[in-house]
Amino acid sequence: MSSTLYRHGVVHTSADPFAEAVLVEDGVVAWLGADDTADGFAARADHVVDLDGALVTPGFVDAHVHVLETGLALESVDLSPAGGVHCLADALAAVARAAASRSDGAGPVLGFGWDELAWPEGRPPTRDEVDAAAGGAPVYLARVDVHSAVVSSSLAAASGADRADGWSADGRVERDAHHVAREAARAVQPERRTALYERALAHAAARGVVSVHEHSAPSIDTRAGLVELLELTADAAAGFPHLAAYRGELCVTVDDARQLMATIPGLTGIGGDLNVDGSIGSRTAALRSAYTDAPGTRGTLYLAAEQIANHITAVSRARLQSGFHVIGDAAMDEVLLGLRAAADVEGAPALARTGLRLEHAEMVDAPTLAALVLLGVRLSVQPAFDAAWGGTEGMYATRLGAGRAAALNPFADLAGAGVPLAFGSDSPVTSLDPWAAVRAAAFHHEPEQRISARAAFRAASRGGWRLAGHDQVGELRVGSPAHLAVWETESLVVQAPDGRLSAWSPDAQAGIPLLPDLSPEAVPPRCLRTVRDGVVIFDALG
Repeated sequence: MSSTLYRHGVVHTSADPFAEAVLVEDGVVAWLGADDTADGFAARADHVVDLDGALVTPGFVDAHVHVLETGLALESVDLSPAGGVHCLADALAAVARAAASRSDGAGPVLGFGWDELAWPEGRPPTRDEVDAAAGGAPVYLARVDVHSAVVSSSLAAASGADRADGWSADGRVERDAHHVAREAARAVQPERRTALYERALAHAAARGVVSVHEHSAPSIDTRAGLVELLELTADAAAGFPHLAAYRGELCVTVDDARQLMATIPGLTGIGGDLNVDGSIGSRTAALRSAYTDAPGTRGTLYLAAEQIANHITAVSRARLQSGFHVIGDAAMDEVLLGLRAAADVEGAPALARTGLRLEHAEMVDAPTLAALVLLGVRLSVQPAFDAAWGGTEGMYATRLGAGRAAALNPFADLAGAGVPLAFGSDSPVTSLDPWAAVRAAAFHHEPEQRISARAAFRAASRGGWRLAGHDQVGELRVGSPAHLAVWETESLVVQAPDGRLSAWSPDAQAGIPLLPDLSPEAVPPRCLRTVRDGVVIFDALG
């Protein structure tokens, strides 16, 4: 048995809001309490860590991650403003530099994160421009939402993207053409694939993440890759976060689901990035009314209600969780139609036992919210989407108009109605940064949709465990698994933002666990240590 005592800090736990120390024994929280009662434990602990005022919290769960793509993005051309790209010329110059440094026989030049709406030109690069910049090398450049891309002539021809539905002569690919190009861009040797997995998982651990929900699908990664990820993360001793595995493949019968379960032992669910539609940024999210900036376009439905109902029924009968990617309101209508049909066949209680899970669910009006509650649907949402694209000048307003944009991502409505919520990043779409997600939910662009920091923190920690079926995990209590993170913070005195849910500030004097100052001007917390099942998987404490 190994034991570690963390003391002289602040412990975020509702079990004892005044706790300053926590004892971890053999991977489990064995004691919580005040420093003046910790001396006896210090005498017998194998390790004693002086926190020097640092904050200890439950570890984060990122409920929507693409591990392989995150690893690739960390090693690829960053076409976002964070990568120094502020216009089309910057993007082409970055591609040219990457192509010039590419060794013979290397894979395609990969780029992530471009957003034409943030560039003065207001358009993506063309295939001819990419060909010229890369000197004919294969190139795949994903839009920030990773639902469309621009590819070079050589990659389009080699992958067959130029012969698939969704191909545009200017090199823009979406729908099937994007899936084909995306799959070709991710074809890597086994050793490199493993290294990419390890880098992405270590990146998550360094941000206080103790568990990730991997959303795998045929155009994103292979079945064998998901098996490897499950094996790589099975034991905390390997030094990586826990992994909940979702595979986005459509099932028609229960035999389809069982075959997939046999091929990928340890699946949490069949769904996740099983796309009912696309994204708002790429104008492929399926809408009831046309896009404001493209009046003839309503997006694309990839699945019909009958397919949705069959999938839910098949996966439920296999006693596994089902789920879908859904963003547009027309796509949500189709999901609910399919779910009601499945409930008519199987009975609502049978479906509730496994739980339908939806990713993103950005457009939820009052009737939709009522249906979600009645049907027991769980939601995995991304607050960073609002931070990146919300507001009167953001992408949502450009694509949908200010009125529809203001209604997107209604976190307060969802939380107030009791819909189970978990937060994720959709990395590499947005950064794997859980505190930024908590801040984004607390400072939503629409004040009436802001939720308390405490509620947001729970959605970013315990909420992820709950959506994956682990109801008793995600809090620091005696007897709970020791999944925790240690943070350096400037202040635990948080000022409330404007908005109707303004009583968000945790207050130790009121017996509520403290959280860091998350106001926009505050310095973000810095992760000092991440612990999974008592095992240190990231350490900056020394």
